[in-house]
Amino acid sequence: MCSVKKVYTLVFLRKGKQVLLGMKKRGFGEGKWNGFGGKVETGETFAEGAAREVKEECGLDVDSEELEETAVIEFEFKGDPVKLEMHVFQTRNFSNEIIESEEMRPEWFEEEFVPFDTMWVDAKRWYHHMFANKKFTAFFLLDGYDIDFARTSCVLVNYDFIRQI
Repeated sequence: MCSVKKVYTLVFLRKGKQVLLGMKKRGFGEGKWNGFGGKVETGETFAEGAAREVKEECGLDVDSEELEETAVIEFEFKGDPVKLEMHVFQTRNFSNEIIESEEMRPEWFEEEFVPFDTMWVDAKRWYHHMFANKKFTAFFLLDGYDIDFARTSCVLVNYDFIRQI
């Protein structure tokens, strides 16, 4: 089982029926489209870390107070002692100009044309919840890049218990 937990953030910037994704250019997830995010630094809240990562990866400014926490997703990889805890946020409030960074190449996608074939395999199992503005938790056990086990729970009314996880 997992003996180490790493906490990350993931942010989706929304405009109408579009979502801004970034093509990962290096490191973990290279060659895959995803939201913007990364590690939470010491002293940061999840939302503060998420806002910082958006700025670093695509140049946009977001107010951490305006980020809506949509989900908490846990990932385990078979044979790896590390569990990833991902805090997923979305917002429609941002400013500044989109830039390509050393890490990400941003591009807008219509919700119905999200490129799931070039994303992490779990994405198609939960994006629809996010696009419907549902709060949810999920767990994925991955065997390499394939899903070995998945569990998703939606919360339609009360989201407070997720903040306590």
